[in-house]
Amino acid sequence: MLPIISSKRFKHLSTEKLVILDARTGKDAYQNYLNKHLKGARFVDLEKDLAETNGNAAFGGRHPLPNIQKFAKTVSRLGISQDSHVAIYDDKNGANAAARAWWMLKSFGLENVQVLDGGFQNAEKENLLFSSGEEIFEESEIITKEYWLLPVSSLEDVENELTNESATVIDVRDSYRYRGESEPIDKVAGHIPGAINIPFSENLDENGNFLKPEILKEKYYELLKNKPEKLIIHCGSGVTACHTILALVYAGFEIPNLYVGSWSEWSRREGKEIAKNV
Repeated sequence: MLPIISSKRFKHLSTEKLVILDARTGKDAYQNYLNKHLKGARFVDLEKDLAETNGNAAFGGRHPLPNIQKFAKTVSRLGISQDSHVAIYDDKNGANAAARAWWMLKSFGLENVQVLDGGFQNAEKENLLFSSGEEIFEESEIITKEYWLLPVSSLEDVENELTNESATVIDVRDSYRYRGESEPIDKVAGHIPGAINIPFSENLDENGNFLKPEILKEKYYELLKNKPEKLIIHCGSGVTACHTILALVYAGFEIPNLYVGSWSEWSRREGKEIAKNV
């Protein structure tokens, strides 16, 4: 199953095992969900469901992964079963929390998980069915898992791989943040020394849809030519990085490592070198 689904294909999905997740973020995200969401969609909260803040971003970043047993309860509460077909959307072309939810569900061991191409806005353009208010659905049985299945890298892993020149570390933040011109979210501007910058926005076309798989494949082959094959992807806090992981999988690459702590962890950790291109 491809990790991206178009609005046109979404229209024809069987509803029997379909679970739709609304992963929009921001202070008004839940109210926006209540006001209007795809018919049947269930709200998933980035801060409460897809991360577990420990209070010290220097150890884990701003959006560390929750304990997998806790996430199992979230999966159950959302009514997701092992054989569910999960379709996820946000309003930032997958770069808010839709791709993060996709990554977590795949890492949890679910097979049939897709992100809606173009998100909420494209669904409106395609006249998909919308609703408002709360949705009524049943919880599912808790699926027991012992550990995340997809590869992750720690701060120490990133540092060692860069020192040994054995991995390519990709920073997917906007270029001005990578260069260190300014930093709108984290405390320090700049980037991890040795990391290269491929902004996540380059995965999209002018309409905010993912580039076709063959175009993404050619693009990344060219960008990564003569670089170590092992890939470690990071962003500000381990959320938007999942957008590029999604794009790489869509293009047919093996799934790369996610550095969950990302810049929010590295930039706060005492003694870590910070690079700037300004």
